[in-house]
Amino acid sequence: MRDAIFILAMLLLLALAVARPFAGILLWSWISFMNPHRLVWGPASELPWAMTVFLATLLGCLLAGEPKRFAWNGVTVLLLVMMFGFTLTSAVALGDPAAVWTKWEHVFKVLIGLLVTAALLTDRRRIHALVWVMAISLGYYGVRGGIFAIVNGGNYRVWGPAQTMITDNNHLAAAMLVTLPLMNYLRMQSARHIVRVGLAIAMALTLLATIASYSRGALLGLAAVTLMMWVRSKGKVVSGIVLAGCVAGAISFMPDGWTSRMNTISTYQQDESASERLVLWGISFKLALSRPLVGAGFTGPYTQSAVDTVAPGGPARAVHSIWFEMLGEHGFPTFLVWFGLTVMTVIYALRLQRMTRDRPELAWAHDLGRMAQVSIVAYLVSGTFLSLSYWDFYWTLLVVVAGAYGLARAALAQAAPTGQAAVAMPGWRRRAAAPPAFARAAPQ
Repeated sequence: MRDAIFILAMLLLLALAVARPFAGILLWSWISFMNPHRLVWGPASELPWAMTVFLATLLGCLLAGEPKRFAWNGVTVLLLVMMFGFTLTSAVALGDPAAVWTKWEHVFKVLIGLLVTAALLTDRRRIHALVWVMAISLGYYGVRGGIFAIVNGGNYRVWGPAQTMITDNNHLAAAMLVTLPLMNYLRMQSARHIVRVGLAIAMALTLLATIASYSRGALLGLAAVTLMMWVRSKGKVVSGIVLAGCVAGAISFMPDGWTSRMNTISTYQQDESASERLVLWGISFKLALSRPLVGAGFTGPYTQSAVDTVAPGGPARAVHSIWFEMLGEHGFPTFLVWFGLTVMTVIYALRLQRMTRDRPELAWAHDLGRMAQVSIVAYLVSGTFLSLSYWDFYWTLLVVVAGAYGLARAALAQAAPTGQAAVAMPGWRRRAAAPPAFARAAPQ
């Protein structure tokens, strides 16, 4: 029954994607991030929904004449360069060609979708809607995981949906950490009290689910997120008390088994899992040094014959680090482009925060810039111990920040010569008595 309902709903939503291309982007993002088809049984769980939705969206773009122009900014340019880099390294990869080009095809489709997404982020309503989809998609697992932890007293690990990038408890924990600041952005920007309270509860449950994942990397990421959230908060004293109380409360809820596992962080030299990761990182670095311009290509560190070229008999498996995975698979030039995406986004986020300070009509951009910085730190710290180099959710965040920066610059340029004041529209919290006239509201 659940399977039939899902298929019927998707057929109706596919029609909407053709009629409204940006609705298709939201649907594509939801399918890609949340993987709702993995929560049903039967044929629906195995159908290529993401590709079907994206093709429907492209058809809608053609029929509706959208987008009108390509979104040129630092992030989209680097995405194009990265696509070229991935193609070049795949052409000379050391892994099995079939596996290499399968991975290339998957990543390439994601990158094309991101470029279309960037072109369709034409106003802040769309940015706000996409952030809502991102928060709901992963917040669902945070809320469900938090409730699960409460019911079983934190004695069992929280896992993600099967056959997805966030199935593993460590990956899910990192994903929830990246999502938490986005949920806070929505809480700050929501006009309705009930929505703000609901998001606060969802954040608390997601925090508990992150800890209940039993991920040691997530604990380090949580420390970084907590510090960054405090640094980027406005009321340092109140926010410090709230953050410390929430984290301390969640940790104190966990049983002794959780504490014992977390204590192994200080004795990582004696932990077999941690020691093996160091070996895997060393092998990936050697692969990069042996082929500095192109690396081993997609799946290189997973291929025994490729690993044997630098470490005969060494383990050929997941690298467990965004840094060494990208470096070992694609060499130094593409690694710098990949890392440049994050650097460029941080620059945009900092500029957003600075140039929209004391601009009530752009409070949304100011808050997004602040919270995006926290999400980026969460990804970089947690990802140090995970194979999440090609995570579409994170790349979408980069596209969103770049789009918001472009909209904020355009708004400031429009306001500069006129100096007009505006009236705040419903759906957004009023930050001043008389916001500028061109301010538009985002939907709840």
